[in-house]
Amino acid sequence: MGTRAHHHLRPVRFMPAAALVTDVLVIASAAGLADLFRERLEIFPNPYTSQSELGVAAVFIAVGWIAMIGLADGYDRIVFGSGSDEYKRVLRASFITAAAAGITCYLLKFPLSRGYFLLAFAIGIPALLLGRAALRQGLHSARRRHHLQVRVVMCGSPQQVDEIGAVLRDRPWLGYSVVGAAVPEDAADRSPETPGGVPVLGDAGDVADLALAAEADLIFVTGGCTTGRELRELIWELEGEGVGVVVAPSLTDIAQERVSVHPIDGLPLIHVSHPTWADASRWGKRSFDIVGSLALILALAPMFLFVAARIWLADRGPILFSHNRIGRDGESFGCYKFRTMVVDADAMIADLQEQTGQSAMFFKMKDDPRITRPGKWLRRYSVDELPQLFNVLKGDMSLVGPRPQVQAEVDLYEDGMERRLLVRPGMTGLWQVSGRNDLSIAEAQRLDIFYVDNWSMMKDLGILFRTVGAVFGSSGAY
Repeated sequence: MGTRAHHHLRPVRFMPAAALVTDVLVIASAAGLADLFRERLEIFPNPYTSQSELGVAAVFIAVGWIAMIGLADGYDRIVFGSGSDEYKRVLRASFITAAAAGITCYLLKFPLSRGYFLLAFAIGIPALLLGRAALRQGLHSARRRHHLQVRVVMCGSPQQVDEIGAVLRDRPWLGYSVVGAAVPEDAADRSPETPGGVPVLGDAGDVADLALAAEADLIFVTGGCTTGRELRELIWELEGEGVGVVVAPSLTDIAQERVSVHPIDGLPLIHVSHPTWADASRWGKRSFDIVGSLALILALAPMFLFVAARIWLADRGPILFSHNRIGRDGESFGCYKFRTMVVDADAMIADLQEQTGQSAMFFKMKDDPRITRPGKWLRRYSVDELPQLFNVLKGDMSLVGPRPQVQAEVDLYEDGMERRLLVRPGMTGLWQVSGRNDLSIAEAQRLDIFYVDNWSMMKDLGILFRTVGAVFGSSGAY
């Protein structure tokens, strides 16, 4: 029974040791840099701390720092790979260490150099977080190449299995490999696999035996698969076998910040807060848009002049192109762009849709014959969209949000797509930095609705940061 203990964590069994080594190197480097720069920069010079005393203090702080991260469960295997818990634990342990070091030196009247103290933590804390981020990126990279996979058996109805399985499949960096499903008895005999293609291993009542036979690391239990008592007995049955149990409620596309668990007398209740789209219309985001768009317009003025000259010299046609788009609350506005197509491009769109078999929704095509010579590189690096900074300044758009669409696309909205109109459209958005035009229509729609329902200022800043990489990488841009 005990031979497979902690088996479900084996894909990341090396991560605690790797994190420990990384943390030790980072803290040692921070200590060395703090000692070096405190003298050169003369930050809070303290003639009373000798080099030997400082060395002793540095060792105690470093050891205490590592120990505090361990006490905060910063080396627990469960935190590696995804989520923000790993960073929160490291950050919390670092601040506790800094507070403990300061209080201890004060109580013992130890003359620790203030410059060293300040620099050690000012350098060490960000470096620790960056080190953990680098380790996570390495883990994600390995998992994208199908290494370090966690074998998963799903337990639930075929529809629930496919819904949760699609989320796991679309996020390969999580490392979950669905090897099969255990479904209710009335569905087990109908088909050898679910509609989404997951092999059906057998009846949900035999999920423990099925998971062991499939050498699974985890069982994902979806809603309605078992009762509370059956779930408890399943956990008991797998005790010592090393197969973990994860309860996966039918909640998808809900940001972590909106979910909290509050146990009541042993009953874990999942609380989901309301969508945050209303916050995206308040003064904070609007102020950021005004300041950001104005600063970018001033900084990019020389580029505006250069692009305008290139467009005019190409065919002597108009420089700007204004097209009616649908904004917040369904209101129409003129969306500005540098012209990248021939003057009669609109007259050609119906024939091109018929040739490609595409609908109006997210209509895009590679090697579009309407695009002019300068228009190709303008589109590749999204330079053609820079005039939309004036739309942002006017209040028609935001720096970040779902991309504005034409009325023909809005008329095709279904399955909650109209929620895109609850916020101002943006110059860049979540699906633009997640694959741009290479994404399927369904995936682009899902990301837009996720953004609206789970908006936060930090997410906006993250999207803006990722936009730089998406633009210069030019993947999916045409």
